[in-house]
Amino acid sequence: MSRTTIGRTLTCAVAAVLGSVGLFALPSTADAAAGDLTVQYHTGSTGSDQAEPWLKVRNAGGSAVPLSSVKLRYYFKSDTAGTSYRFACSWAVKGCANITGTFGTLEHPTSNADRYLEIGFTSGAGSLAPGADTGDLQLRFYRSDWQPLNQSDDYSFGASQTSYANWSKVTAQVDGGVVWGTAPEGNDPTDPTDPTDPPTDPPADGATLFDDFNYSAYNDPRISANGWSVRSNSGGPGVPGATWAPENVTFSSSGGNSVMNLETSTSGTGGSTKQTEVLTKAMKFKNGTYAARVKFNDAPKSGPDGDHLVQTFFTINDLKAPMADDYSEYDFEYLPNGGWGEPSNILYTTSWETYNPDPWQAVNQHTEGRQSYAGWHDLVLTINNSSIRYYVDGQLFGTHDAQYLPERPMSINFNQWLIDFGGQSSTSPRAYDQQVDYVLYIKDQVLTPAQVAAKVSPLGAGAPSSSPRARGPCPDLGRRRGPARTPLSLLGVRRA
Repeated sequence: MSRTTIGRTLTCAVAAVLGSVGLFALPSTADAAAGDLTVQYHTGSTGSDQAEPWLKVRNAGGSAVPLSSVKLRYYFKSDTAGTSYRFACSWAVKGCANITGTFGTLEHPTSNADRYLEIGFTSGAGSLAPGADTGDLQLRFYRSDWQPLNQSDDYSFGASQTSYANWSKVTAQVDGGVVWGTAPEGNDPTDPTDPTDPPTDPPADGATLFDDFNYSAYNDPRISANGWSVRSNSGGPGVPGATWAPENVTFSSSGGNSVMNLETSTSGTGGSTKQTEVLTKAMKFKNGTYAARVKFNDAPKSGPDGDHLVQTFFTINDLKAPMADDYSEYDFEYLPNGGWGEPSNILYTTSWETYNPDPWQAVNQHTEGRQSYAGWHDLVLTINNSSIRYYVDGQLFGTHDAQYLPERPMSINFNQWLIDFGGQSSTSPRAYDQQVDYVLYIKDQVLTPAQVAAKVSPLGAGAPSSSPRARGPCPDLGRRRGPARTPLSLLGVRRA
């Protein structure tokens, strides 16, 4: 079906539809790479300060293999349940800038493996011709606290491997299919029961997700059928005593354009505060392109202004343990009246690697734009194997490092909530709005903002005619590690 024939109401059913209206998937156009690989290994260190798995990948097949389609896994036993690790590339023929390393947790721990280091390649690594190999990949990883680590009980470690040789205890995948090696028992990377590597497609079999929020009310049954949850359960984030009010999520249509509205209201006490959140029920989304058209508002729609409000579009998964390697969160957060120590309006984009709630320790990277962002904005987040990029209205807002790449899929979320009452002490009623026009996710493809616009235009999404696209000066591109703000998982984001 031609995309130009897809109407705004999306009333026709297609094979990958999640519901009859609003949210649907389109088939992927990516072709799978073919090829057989062998992996050679030797240990660069048998000591206890760090592990040094040095690897070579050879193409034993008859066709060229793009290295960007290749993943390697080195399996090891963590020293303690809460231990976190850091990856580094010491030297590589293909260039360390083209090598990525992320950590994951095995569903079925064994006596010599409960974690893995996954090695990937960017497009800059090129392809492997038949018979060619990558040359040296001199890799290492170490405990984030720099305490000694024990390699002797690691599944993939070979103390006697002091020169390169084929090594079946490191697995290789091409486009998700295992072509070399044997994982620890019960942990095949393609095992569908392994939640550390689940399907990242949206529901159904497609690789594109789009919703224009063309619903009648918060209790429209199509919302749940299409994979969304309108939050009603208690808990953070927000001021103590606040509730999450599904009835404050409303939908409107004007000129054929449907919009979701999130209202947050308060009279200056926790008990009078009603916040709003809409999120996907499943965590299915990882690498690719995320986009949404969102209207931020500086002023309340009624009552006195000044509350420390947060208006958001973000992706997140759960923190399984303090400083867990596989936690992920990527945020657009607009504070129209400041907060978190900021005196006035500020837009944050923040990429989280992990954190420890007590004692507080955070590893994140953020970019800030200190100006008003009132009005409609096109927000785009792209994640590939080398970086995270945030765009606002077609302009690059921030680029964050490979250290912060996700290891597990996430949910997609919108919420609006109050940090505190530090900006407004009045007990007069007031209410704030945040609007959302559409959301788009495209699996495993990095699109430019212009390509995003081209994707959504045939689907009928776009700016309401009365809301011009705002442009502003470039943001402060300073990058930091540390608690720019509290992660939403710590603040108690709940999922249905």
